[in-house]
Amino acid sequence: MASATRNDRTEGVEFYYESDGSVTAKDLETGLARGGETRAEALAQLAEVLELHEGGGEPIDDPDEFLRDEFDLEADDLADVDEDDRPEFMQ
Repeated sequence: MASATRNDRTEGVEFYYESDGSVTAKDLETGLARGGETRAEALAQLAEVLELHEGGGEPIDDPDEFLRDEFDLEADDLADVDEDDRPEFMQ
């Protein structure tokens, strides 16, 4: 990964260009990052993550139903996943 950071900035967005051609956008203030096939896609993904990080989005009332409807997964499918590695809403 190559970095575009200059002058020890602590605000803004930094882009990383991966060897597979994808791009990662990292928010320097929060340290959160998301990737995509293009800079625009990476920024859109990062914007969504930042919104959720700031408390945006809708709460998940039933995690099992969410997994089923959104990802076609059953909670039991994740039984082998260490609890510390699970998303916060499942802990």
